[in-house]
Amino acid sequence: MHVVIMGCGRVGAALAQTLEQQGHTVAVIDQDPTAFRRLGSGFGGRRVTGVGFDQDTLREAGIEDAGAFAAVSSGDNSNIIAARVAREMFGIENVAARIYDPRRAEVYQRLGIPTVATVRWTADQMLRRLLPSGAEPLWRDPSGGVQLAEVHTSPAWIGHKISKLQEETGVRVAFLTRLGEAVLPTSQTVLQEGDLVHVMMRTDEIEKVEAACSLGPEEGH
Repeated sequence: MHVVIMGCGRVGAALAQTLEQQGHTVAVIDQDPTAFRRLGSGFGGRRVTGVGFDQDTLREAGIEDAGAFAAVSSGDNSNIIAARVAREMFGIENVAARIYDPRRAEVYQRLGIPTVATVRWTADQMLRRLLPSGAEPLWRDPSGGVQLAEVHTSPAWIGHKISKLQEETGVRVAFLTRLGEAVLPTSQTVLQEGDLVHVMMRTDEIEKVEAACSLGPEEGH
């Protein structure tokens, strides 16, 4: 698939490199030609200098052959305008815009433009690191009855198997984040120090689950 990215900051450059490594063709648009240095000498995609919501610039980047468009410049207005041009003028279905203002992000989301609210996402991530409970779920099913969330686990669980955690808390461990990498555990996987535990659980059992996870396995009985 061909992907067009507007904005060659750290996010845009990282996105472009990842997509290219996965076998996609990529074009990156930025008003500042020096920004393309972030892509590195090994980047084989197009570097297009210009305004990301200008139709001629988008055509130069191959928007007419693109399957996706990402607007990740530093300006909210530019990102949303570019996303709308990509979708409405060129018919690109897979469009996403990064928005710093979470209130505006919600408005654009309702207008049908998928957004990534940087401030809101960062705040939620920080809450999950700072607080044992109370953070927003990572995912919730349409009925609201089941959700995926990161739970705070007591250090007393370190060295115990995932199967024991599941048995005593009633959750299903979906995955772990270990040393920055996602790990799909088996029943024999042992919790290690620093693991972030992501579980599927019933929404009406959140308090019960959080209480059980915050206790050690011996205390949980």
